[in-house]
Amino acid sequence: MGQERPNDEERPESRDLGVYGCSPPHSPRLGPTRFSVFSGDLNPKQTIKRCKRKRIQACNDQRTATTAIGVMAILGFFCLVNWFMLSRLHEGRVWLRRGLSENPKFVSAQNEERKKFEKPRRKYNGTYGRMLSLAAHALVENKLEPKDLWQEPKEQASAWKPCADQRSWTPDDGKNGYIMVTANGGINQQRVAVCNIVVVARLLNAALVIPKFMLSDVWTDASQFGDIYQEEHFMEYLSPDIRIVKELPKELQSLDLEEIGSVVTDIEVMKEAKPDFYMTHILPILLKNRVIHFVGFGNRLAFDPLPFELQRLRCRCNFHALNFVPRIQETAALLVRRLRGSGSYVAPLDLHLLGPKSSSLILDKKSDSPVQEEATSSSSSKYLALHLRFEIDMVAHSLCYFGGGETEQKEFRSADVLRTEGLCPLTPEEAVLMLAALGFNRETRVFVAGANIYGGSKRLAVLTSLYPNLVTKEKLLTESELQPFKNFSSQLAALDFIACAAADAFAMTDSGSQLSSLVSGYRIYYGGGKMPTIRPNKRRLSDILLKNSTIEWNVFERRVRKAIRQTKHVFARPNGRSVYRYPRCKECMCHA
Repeated sequence: MGQERPNDEERPESRDLGVYGCSPPHSPRLGPTRFSVFSGDLNPKQTIKRCKRKRIQACNDQRTATTAIGVMAILGFFCLVNWFMLSRLHEGRVWLRRGLSENPKFVSAQNEERKKFEKPRRKYNGTYGRMLSLAAHALVENKLEPKDLWQEPKEQASAWKPCADQRSWTPDDGKNGYIMVTANGGINQQRVAVCNIVVVARLLNAALVIPKFMLSDVWTDASQFGDIYQEEHFMEYLSPDIRIVKELPKELQSLDLEEIGSVVTDIEVMKEAKPDFYMTHILPILLKNRVIHFVGFGNRLAFDPLPFELQRLRCRCNFHALNFVPRIQETAALLVRRLRGSGSYVAPLDLHLLGPKSSSLILDKKSDSPVQEEATSSSSSKYLALHLRFEIDMVAHSLCYFGGGETEQKEFRSADVLRTEGLCPLTPEEAVLMLAALGFNRETRVFVAGANIYGGSKRLAVLTSLYPNLVTKEKLLTESELQPFKNFSSQLAALDFIACAAADAFAMTDSGSQLSSLVSGYRIYYGGGKMPTIRPNKRRLSDILLKNSTIEWNVFERRVRKAIRQTKHVFARPNGRSVYRYPRCKECMCHA
C-alpha cells in the first residue's frame, strides 16, 4: 500500500506544533510548500522554541478576546435595558396624549400655545399700491439700464447652431395606409399636434392627410390648417421624410371609420405615449383597415425615449416646415415695423417668421398711416414683448387667489400653497414690478401679447402708468388692418407669436404657457445667442412679493435681478423635456 508515515504518538512535537499552526512539511491537508517550518536545515530545537512562543502569544490573544466579548455582552445588556425603559415611557406618553386629546379644552389650549411659537404665515392680498409707488419713483430717476439687460450669455448661447434641416434617411412610401388627424386646442396646441403626427406617420410608414383643426367651444375659431400655414411649403419641405396628401383616396372616403374601429380618440392614447404604444396598438389597426383617424390628438407622443432621426424630424417640422400664410406675415410685418419705430431694422428671426420678403416688409414704411408713424417715431427702435398670460379662463383654471375678496379667498383655500409653490401666473401688477426691478427704463416700448385680460382696461392702466409706451396689436393696427382676422382667435394669436418672437427681449409671466414655450424655443433656435428671454422663477418671486408691505425698493430690485439672472443659464435640453421649448439638443441644434 505504500510507505507508512509516523503517527502523532511517535512525534510528540508534531502534535503540539500542528495545533498552533506549525504544520509538518508533508501535511496531508496542506501538502509541502516552500514556506513550511521544517524546510531546509533548520534546527528542530529552534523550531520548538519558536512554536512555544507562538503558543504563549495565542493564549494571550485568546484571553484578550474573552475579555472583549465580556465587555460587549455587558454593554449589549445595558442597551437592551435602556431600550425597554424608553419604549415603556413612550407608551405612557401615547396613552396620556390619547386621553388628553379627548378633552377639547386641552386641544384648544395646545393649539394656542403652538401658535405663539409659530412664525405667522403671510397671505397674498393682491395689493401692490406701495410697491407700484416705489417703482414709479425709481423709473422717474431714469437710471442707466444694466449692460446685460438686452443680452443673452452670448459665449455659451451662440455656440448652438440650427441643424434640424439635415437628413440622413430616405423617404418612406407610406405603404401601410393613411393617417388622418383632427387636432384640438388653440394654435399652439395644434402646432404641437401637427409635429407629433408627422413623427407618428414616419414611425408607422403611413401617408399623412393634411391635418384638420377641431372647432372647440372655448376658441370658437373655424380656422383650418391652410388658413394659418402654407400647405404647399409644408408638403414639399417634408416630402423627403413622409408622404403627405390633401385627401384620402376615393375608395377609402366612403368608409365608416367609426364602424370599422379606425377612429382613435385622445382618451385612448395616453399622454406622451412611447413609440412602442403606436407599434403595438395602432399599427395593427392601420394594416387591417388601411386608414386611421386620430380625433382630439395633441400631446400624445413622448419626447424620450425617441430615436434620433424621429426627434430631429419633430424639430424639422416645428422650425422649418410650418410657415405662416402670406396674409398673416404681411400684417405681422406691419406690427413689427411699427413696434421698432423710426429705427426699423431686420432682425435674425425676420426671414424665418416673415418669409423671403421680410426685408422689404420691415423697411418699407410707405403704407404706414400718419397716426401710427407719429406714435412710433419718438422712441427707441428696441422693444420688449410681454406675454401676459392672464386671461379669465387661465385665472379660473389656476385656482389661485387674485384679490377678489373674502368669498373668492374662501373658495380657493389652497391658493396660498399654490402661490408659494410657484404655480400661479404673475398678475399684471407683479409683471410690471418685475420689469421695473430688472431696470427697463420708463421709455421702453412694451408689446403686450394676449387678449381679454382678467380685469380689463383697468388692469392694463396699472401697466401704462409706469410704461406709457405700452401697446397691444389692437392699438398699433388700424381697424381695417385687423378686420380680416376678427373672430379668428388662432390667426390673431399668430400675430402675437410673430411679434413676440421678433422682439429684442421677450418676457413671460407663466412658463407653462404653450405660446411662451414655443416662442422662447423659436428664439433659441434662430436667435444666434442674441435674443434674450426672461423666464421668472415664480416660486422665488412669490417669496419676494409676499414681503411687498415692508421690503425696500433697492432690496426688492436686487433680489428680483438675482432670481432672474439664475434662470438665464445656457444648458442642453433635460431628458424628457420639450424640444419645442428646449431645442438645444443634438437632434435639433449642433453644438460647436
